Amino acid sequence: MDIDLTEILQSWAYDPEQNLRIVAAADGRKVMQVRLPLGIEQYELDGRPDGKRPFHKDSFVEEVHDRVAAHVAHYGSDDEFGLDHEDSVELHNEGMLFYYRYLLLFQLNDFERVTRDTQHNLKLCGLLERYCTSEEDRNAVLQFKPYIVRMNAMARAMISIQNEVKDVARSVLANAIQEIEALEEIESPAFQFERIRSVNYLQSALQQIDEEAGGPVNQLESELQRAVDEENYERAAEIRDRLRGIE
Repeated sequence: MDIDLTEILQSWAYDPEQNLRIVAAADGRKVMQVRLPLGIEQYELDGRPDGKRPFHKDSFVEEVHDRVAAHVAHYGSDDEFGLDHEDSVELHNEGMLFYYRYLLLFQLNDFERVTRDTQHNLKLCGLLERYCTSEEDRNAVLQFKPYIVRMNAMARAMISIQNEVKDVARSVLANAIQEIEALEEIESPAFQFERIRSVNYLQSALQQIDEEAGGPVNQLESELQRAVDEENYERAAEIRDRLRGIE
């Protein structure tokens, strides 16, 4: 059946600064919509972004995990289990759906769901690393693993910062930097680019946390030195008391 979308599109004019919204679907569930220059995309907030259930599972990653478990139960190990080209393509396509969604969720500061979606894609990477028999199929996804690790770490760090636990955020970012630097080399310009960019991004975020944490102390220490230089000992004593209070 032919359906004209003109009225729908006119009801929500395209604005690149205001192109995301969460709305209630007909059955009451919340969905995320994206206004594009020539249309509207709609994402499920939970489950697969497209709402599909491959093999009656929440995701194809879950289906592959179940296949591995069945193989181990039958043969005693996963040594002979493998992913063929079709399975790898299905995983790649599913990973792209989750990637598109967690980018949008990050813009909405929904860091809990960003963490969930990036963890899904990290599990997907793990399946390809262990079971994919084609290096080309495997690296089509793994070349972007540094970016996935970075986004996962940033989401978890933001949750910690929101909960005013900056030490946890600092640890999350530092561990992610180590993990990215330790990744197995992939002969791909995208991998090299994403690894360097992700490490630099995380180091910058880590530095920002340290500067914010140490900002008041650094400022007071500078004021203390200036007061001593000016022989304003009453002012110096006051600043020392403030520093002791912060410590």
